[in-house]
Amino acid sequence: MGDLLDWLDHRTGYRALLRGALYERIPGGARWRYIWGSTLVFAMVVQLITGLVLWSAYSANAQGAWESVWFIQNQMMGGWLLRGIHHYMAQVTIVLLVLHLMQVLIDGAYRAPREVNFWFGLILLQLVLGLSLTGYLLPWDQKGYWATKVATSIASMTPVVGPSLQQLLVGGTEYGHHTLTRFFVLHAGVLPAGVALLIVGHIYLFRRHGVTVPKEAADKPDGYFWPEQVLKDSVASLVVMATVLGLVLWSGGAHLGAPADPTEPYAAARPDWYFLFLFQWLKYFPAGWEVVGAQVIPGLVLALVAAMPIIGGWKYGHRFNLGVGAALLAGVVMLTWLARAEDAADPAFAVAKAEADAMADRAAELAGTPPGIPAAGGLAMLRADPLTQGPRIFEANCAQCHRFDGHDGLGGQPSEPASASDLAGFGSREWLAGLLDPDRVASEEYFGATAHARGRMVRFVQRGVAGFTPDVQQDLEKVIMAVSAEAVLPGQAEQDAAQQDQIAEGRVLIASEAINCVRCHTFREMTEGDVGPVLTGWGSRAWMLGMLHDPTDERYYGEDNDRMPSFGAEESLTPQEMGLVVDWLRGDWTTEHTPEP
Repeated sequence: MGDLLDWLDHRTGYRALLRGALYERIPGGARWRYIWGSTLVFAMVVQLITGLVLWSAYSANAQGAWESVWFIQNQMMGGWLLRGIHHYMAQVTIVLLVLHLMQVLIDGAYRAPREVNFWFGLILLQLVLGLSLTGYLLPWDQKGYWATKVATSIASMTPVVGPSLQQLLVGGTEYGHHTLTRFFVLHAGVLPAGVALLIVGHIYLFRRHGVTVPKEAADKPDGYFWPEQVLKDSVASLVVMATVLGLVLWSGGAHLGAPADPTEPYAAARPDWYFLFLFQWLKYFPAGWEVVGAQVIPGLVLALVAAMPIIGGWKYGHRFNLGVGAALLAGVVMLTWLARAEDAADPAFAVAKAEADAMADRAAELAGTPPGIPAAGGLAMLRADPLTQGPRIFEANCAQCHRFDGHDGLGGQPSEPASASDLAGFGSREWLAGLLDPDRVASEEYFGATAHARGRMVRFVQRGVAGFTPDVQQDLEKVIMAVSAEAVLPGQAEQDAAQQDQIAEGRVLIASEAINCVRCHTFREMTEGDVGPVLTGWGSRAWMLGMLHDPTDERYYGEDNDRMPSFGAEESLTPQEMGLVVDWLRGDWTTEHTPEP
């Protein structure tokens, strides 16, 4: 083995390189305050390794990006841990960079002859922030998409070149595949190359000029990088790694929102905490003046910080620089705290955040169950989901008249009062029981605000059902079971299966002399008058789709229709949209359907 190492040293001279690297003299001895540079290098190496592994499973295209990240997070062995480490180490890297710069500032290590190294550090900070910003978009979820859209709109404010700069970043006029691929190239290629070059240059200049020795260590004996400082750096790096692992285990890993949807504004969009101060800062600038807050003032502050090596050469320059650094840090902390406090006190943000979290959970649930993510992508999966799309369609087209459990389907309250029945639980036994309750039939839950408030159905319930004997009431309960069973609701499938005998009795009793629903309705070929909606298949998917298509059809209300639009006949809703709202109302959230026209 010794001969092999001697041969390798003869060919490469590695021993001399190792001696130069490990046995560097440290004036004043090894110190804990020197750990920041080494922990930064450690953090960036971890980012490089985890990033390369993530890259092996990532698909940088607008249709497959979210799906590939979901695969990493949920199916790739250890993928959630790997992605969590990459996510949180990126944030820790920013903290370490700021601490390193503050230590350099406090020690005065930015003054001659170390000006260039200080400037390298400032550029490195901006590149790391650029890595965080570009990485934010790569999951192609709602949070990253809309946050990136805000960031690129700030770039568009740049005088003269702003629109061209935005178009260069976006890859055209619309945010899509080209935007993602360009950000991926920046995140995985251009910016890491810049970071690597700066680190090499930074270490070279550091070795050239050496450490800046604090006054209290000036009289102490010198030490060596190996083993004293290496031990301290290793312990510090282990603490960094343990902190990141703790954050990953505590949080469950990096969050993945719902797939990006350009048609759905994301009210809960916020930048990550290290950009939150800028988000809050821009609130104080009126429309048209954002460029001052986003570029002019930050540019002047950066120029002032870059000038610190020159200012530090004056008599009171170092004290001035320390004051500027403290003020900047305090300002960033204060703005970040204000942003957090305002969001915590904003009910609208809380609602938007809860909705975004629910959408993300639903996307993950759909992706993890058969048939999983379709070939068209995660967004197509969500757009075909009744649970997420049904309430939106209901709110936009139905909530002007109807309610769903007292609200508009999305939890809000329309400005106009309800003028039609509440459709929560439509088709169920409970809904029918309420309709046949003399105290409720004419309320706003059912017909109270409609033209049918004094119609035959209301009169039958208030006069006829109200006088039913207990025996007839029991028969009516079986009739309710029979009519509700026509709906074939997923939520009461077990009840329907267990009560087949009562349902069969109810199908006969519906034409009994006391109840006689077929006096006005058709039920399984039984009818006398046929002046009300057909009860055969009542509440079923096909029945409800037909009702939405054209309620004036003779199977439904005919000429007695009260303001109900013909959504299908008038083509105000597509067959797919009608299918989604019907499946949502029925609680049919997991079974795929082909909506009927």
